Amino acid sequence: MFRGITNLNLDGKGRLAMPTRHRAAFAQDEGQLVITIDTDERCLLLYPLSTWLTIERQIDALPSFNKTANRIKRMLIGHATEVSLDAAGRILIPGELRGHAELDKEAVLVGQGKKLELWAQGNWTRLTDAFLNEGEDEALPAALESLSL
Repeated sequence: MFRGITNLNLDGKGRLAMPTRHRAAFAQDEGQLVITIDTDERCLLLYPLSTWLTIERQIDALPSFNKTANRIKRMLIGHATEVSLDAAGRILIPGELRGHAELDKEAVLVGQGKKLELWAQGNWTRLTDAFLNEGEDEALPAALESLSL
């Protein structure tokens, strides 16, 4: 399970040093992971390869005559890129994916259970500020109504 928030910097070549605490999750896949775009936000999703393969099969099984399903397939599978941790524990974020997420230098890696999200620092700050400042207009999903923190 990926959890927690880590502030990081990308180097001039677009490489990101994976925090040590997350490297073990990628070790079972020999350091291989898949990076793709988020279909709703300007961030990237990072999955251990074995986790991604399960998700990819589910996405690929979506009905091909459904426009929304096709959009999701095109975005998630179309942008999915396999990368490997190098000997120093870094990954190279491809330029097109960096552009989508508006990544320059300062980044935030956010644990989300089975995946990590990679955000440009400014986008992450705006998102969290908006979340904290918004009212309670949206109804709470039924699955969360009985949750106690």
